[in-house]
Amino acid sequence: MVWKRAAYIGPSTVFGSSSKLANVEQWRCVSILRSHSGDVMDVAWSPHDAWLASCSVDNTIVIWNALKFPEILATLKGHSGLVKGLTWDPVGKYIASQADDRSLKVWRTMDWQLETSITKPFDECGGTTHVLRISWSPDGHYLVSAHAMNNSGPTAQIIERDGWKTNMDFVGHRKAVTVVKFNPKIFKKKQKNGSSTKPSCPYCCCAVGSKDRSLSVWLTCLKRPLVVIHELFDKSIMDISWTLNGLGILVCSMDGSVAFLDFSQDELGDPLSDEEKSNIHQSTYGKSLAIMTEAHLSTAIIENPEMLKYQQRQQQVEKKNEALRDGTGSGAAIMAPKLASMVNGESLEDIRKNLLKKQVETRTADGRRRITPLCIAQLDTGVNTTSTSAPLPASSSSVLPTSSKIEPMKAFDSRFTERSKATSGTSPVSQTNQVTLDRLKEQNSIRESKPRDLLESSSDSEEKLAIKPLSLSKRKLDLEVEKKKKGRPRKDSRLMPVTLTVQSPAILSSDKDGACHSTPLALKLPTPVLQKSFALQVSSDPSMYIEVENEISTVGGAKLSRLKCNREGKEWETVLTSRILSAAGSCEVVSVACEKRTLSVFSASGRRLLPPIVLHSPISTLHCTGFYIMALTTAATLSVWNVRKQSVVVKDESLQTILAGSETTVSQILLTQHGIPVMNMSDGRAYCFNPSLSSWNLVSDKQETLAQCADFRSSLPSQEAMLCSGPLAIIQGRMSNSGRQAAKLFSMPHLVQQETTTAYLENQVASALALQSSHEYRHWLLIYARYLVKEGFEYRLRELCKDLLGPVHSSSGSQWESTIVGLRKRDLLKELLPVIGQNLRFQRLFTEYQEQLDILKDK
Repeated sequence: MVWKRAAYIGPSTVFGSSSKLANVEQWRCVSILRSHSGDVMDVAWSPHDAWLASCSVDNTIVIWNALKFPEILATLKGHSGLVKGLTWDPVGKYIASQADDRSLKVWRTMDWQLETSITKPFDECGGTTHVLRISWSPDGHYLVSAHAMNNSGPTAQIIERDGWKTNMDFVGHRKAVTVVKFNPKIFKKKQKNGSSTKPSCPYCCCAVGSKDRSLSVWLTCLKRPLVVIHELFDKSIMDISWTLNGLGILVCSMDGSVAFLDFSQDELGDPLSDEEKSNIHQSTYGKSLAIMTEAHLSTAIIENPEMLKYQQRQQQVEKKNEALRDGTGSGAAIMAPKLASMVNGESLEDIRKNLLKKQVETRTADGRRRITPLCIAQLDTGVNTTSTSAPLPASSSSVLPTSSKIEPMKAFDSRFTERSKATSGTSPVSQTNQVTLDRLKEQNSIRESKPRDLLESSSDSEEKLAIKPLSLSKRKLDLEVEKKKKGRPRKDSRLMPVTLTVQSPAILSSDKDGACHSTPLALKLPTPVLQKSFALQVSSDPSMYIEVENEISTVGGAKLSRLKCNREGKEWETVLTSRILSAAGSCEVVSVACEKRTLSVFSASGRRLLPPIVLHSPISTLHCTGFYIMALTTAATLSVWNVRKQSVVVKDESLQTILAGSETTVSQILLTQHGIPVMNMSDGRAYCFNPSLSSWNLVSDKQETLAQCADFRSSLPSQEAMLCSGPLAIIQGRMSNSGRQAAKLFSMPHLVQQETTTAYLENQVASALALQSSHEYRHWLLIYARYLVKEGFEYRLRELCKDLLGPVHSSSGSQWESTIVGLRKRDLLKELLPVIGQNLRFQRLFTEYQEQLDILKDK
């Protein structure tokens, strides 16, 4: 948690104290940073206050952008033990960490990569300390570690910046060193009055705490400690902090006490001014990051001018967005310092008195006072205020545009299936129930007046295929049909799901060896109930209705069936010789399945498009989406045709693969715009058939562990982008795993969570590809790329970019496809490059593929 000092009205006295002890400061939480999966052991601010580093028992170090909380700049991984200490180089070039894996690692801030790992001084060390507070000298020359060993004796190892040599150490403590803290000031020897000696060389001061309850203070210009205080506490020293003037030191212990030591300039020396300190950094390192601005930081390490231009554009976009959020130009009043003690024209003292007057006080039976608490609003009267949590910058190239009203019918004929009793994709109206077409239109107008949920689940009002194992002796199909009652039917009678029972006997045969083998399952689905007449509404076009009349008498005594279609007042009709069992339609085609296992297809204007298609089994369910027609037969075989191309997409594919040996029910049957059939199961799984692979693919599993453990919230461009429309979103629904994540994140190691999140995002990308959903494929691909950039997976990023770029020089034998799900791969790569450019660690990868795209553009 990050806290900020604020001047707002609050309790006037310290909690638990007498009324005379008043609060001097008021603090409020401005941001809560969540990334670690375990306890945080240490935090450290960078010299320029633009970064905050935190280390944890999850073996990782997280670098936070303090200017845009809670943005994460990098996650450093490399330690194999609990990371217990952090420190920044005073010129901002390195950050050092020490862990229980007997190593001290130094990382570069330019690309957040490992500079060096020092292990020799810690070979004999054990994980006996609660913390390992390491420190860097203010002049940048020395890095001092906690808990090192020299000849089996505890020391504080001194590591020289030049070559990372470990030739010196602080000795004398009898037990392991827990804390090392350098004084923030650089000192020089105090000159006596009238002395003519030359000024001495600057030196530093360091305090060392140990488990032996003692504290030692060292000066780098002396070979022995300046002072040693034994048995200062009853237990181990936990932390040390110097005052800003460099003359006072605070020490805390595990026994719950805090000690303060005060030094004089005669004891430590004269501290150098900030200007003199900056001059030392400038002369030694050529720069002083402690006084550099954020602009200098961002431009000092950028190697590619294209990346520089991109980051400048990003800064301009962020400034515009921030101006819109803050309401710039709306005449917002800015409080002057003199009004800091006034709120709405009243002084803070008057407001406090008014609150005391409103306070409700009662007396209990035993005479005790009971005061009803009052909620006092937070009134921040400070000039500089920050938001509680700064949102992540949303890149214009990575935010997926979302529509305020997205029709699921663009992906499926789902509304078709919800109202179907004998068919899927239509709303049947039986003549025996005497529900007229006018009433159907009236109900439709009422339905249209209600808002339609984007990802509304239709599992409660759709067909269900119940797969129940049957005994070996029972072979007949049991279909219970509710007897129709006289009079007006209930309003929701047409919406009740019909359970389709499937025969699936498991016949076992034994051979001579006694082994049992199962024979193929004999799946069988019921045939729709033959009705005298029924009416259907096409959900993809509410103005389109289909009417069916069976057994119409003619002059010659022959029996015919009539098919009518009404769309926006335009009506057409045709006749068929067989009785119609099922019908379905879309804006492009109308199809009917007849009693003689035939399937007839008509255009939207009533023209027959194909001769009747003969099915090898009677129809069970019929679907239409666009120019695609899906037929599910009673033998549990599935077929899909493309009427426009007059080609087969799926040919007599059996459902035995996804239903064999299980008692699940098919809760929903869907057909996408690209002719991909999808089966939603009652156990939360969803399968789609891949015509290219000629196999069923598992595209969703609501009980999947990966979905419960994955955490990619920081990789989302915005909260609105989480609701991406498409087949995959409708299949998976709005099931949020935030509650399950809260229980998982604190118990799961970071490495495991990282692997599960990566696997989940890769599954989402592959599922969107299998469903041929271009919008969802792009959406999840960008989230996947952001997560790879955030976690630093360069090899996967490079593989992804390589596949999207393809061969730079075209060749006749190349098997590379330039498009994927209707999207140009190189256009996707252009969208990924700005995402990669957000992390300066990958600027060379950015440069490499940006240059290759420029070469292809010139060609």
